[in-house]
Amino acid sequence: MTDVAVLGAGMHPWGKWGRSFVEYGRVAARAALADAGLEWRSVQSVVGAGTVRGGYPGHVAGAAFARALGWQGARVASVYAACASGAQAVATARAQILAGQADTVLVVGADAAPKGFFAPAGGDRPDDPDWLRFRLLGATNPAYFGLYARRRMAVYGDTAEDFARVKVKNAAAGALNPLARYRKAVTAGEVAASPVVADPLRLLDVCATSDGGAALVLGSMACARARGLADPVRIRAVSTVTPRYPRTVLDLPDIATDSGCGAGPGPAGAAVPFRASIARAAYEEAGIGPEDLSLAEVYDLSTALELDWYEDIGLCGPGEGAALVRKGATALGGRVPVNASGGLASFGEAVPAQAIAQVCELTWQLRGAAGARQVPGARVGAAVNQGLFGHGAAVVAVR
Repeated sequence: MTDVAVLGAGMHPWGKWGRSFVEYGRVAARAALADAGLEWRSVQSVVGAGTVRGGYPGHVAGAAFARALGWQGARVASVYAACASGAQAVATARAQILAGQADTVLVVGADAAPKGFFAPAGGDRPDDPDWLRFRLLGATNPAYFGLYARRRMAVYGDTAEDFARVKVKNAAAGALNPLARYRKAVTAGEVAASPVVADPLRLLDVCATSDGGAALVLGSMACARARGLADPVRIRAVSTVTPRYPRTVLDLPDIATDSGCGAGPGPAGAAVPFRASIARAAYEEAGIGPEDLSLAEVYDLSTALELDWYEDIGLCGPGEGAALVRKGATALGGRVPVNASGGLASFGEAVPAQAIAQVCELTWQLRGAAGARQVPGARVGAAVNQGLFGHGAAVVAVR
């Protein structure tokens, strides 16, 4: 009763193209509509995943994409949740379908990212956690990726070589993906020879910022059946949880460790760390567990963070992520391939598009249409990431 069908999936290739994010979203939307075999005028609602830098963005994402495709009266919504924007957009579209407000919804996210590290916008915003971590802590994104990597080394004994194995794995998958920005295999030696960015992470350990777009056409199960789709890929769960206090491991930019009203034992599950709670909520809603996964797409902002995600989504216990990558369990052909698309290592960050792109990859894999990177017999996939300020984001897709 909670399933919605993925009728179509489409993307604009990732790269640095020098054009408006609206153009990337329009191209991705047209590709998704063509994949669904639907005319734009048949779409009843549009949900746009937006990005905001420097205050007022000048565009309202949903309406910007609808205008680019041609005004036709569709319902419209826009969401912003940083890197979780795409999953929040999927959640909004799914809610509209399950509420009977629309039978077909177009979900679009796109970005034209600045060159280099994401930087704070001008002005003083002492109530903004992101501004605080940039201006008071001096913590650019790679800086806190490096802190997480150092934590893994100190707590679990991981090594720089373990991190490099993640890049080698993802680059090998990305080389098989025509939509990826970086389509070249790399060696561990090349990772080790790249410049240090935030010790112990090197340039090839950290994802780039990119331009790109992704789109999905979602529909009710009745709509799918009417279109002759007896067994479509289905979205079965979307998790959008927030953290719980107490926070025993500091996260950036959310640097609070306890509640202003006091932190007690709390409800069952309160001790589950934030990232682990994201996947757990999606599993509970979908009625599955990590043992059911055929593949997963996770948020590899850095190679070390991908190892954290293995543990957070339940593929292994705490501290065992490096052992999985050493065994090849998360590579193409392994027990549970992770980032068969190539991940952010091969695409880079196009912030509001990347969670949608993850679901595009799950869709193609579950259809058996992923070409040379196909995971044989894929039936269940999870796409997991997080956004700033405690936005959890996970999508479970099944077939």
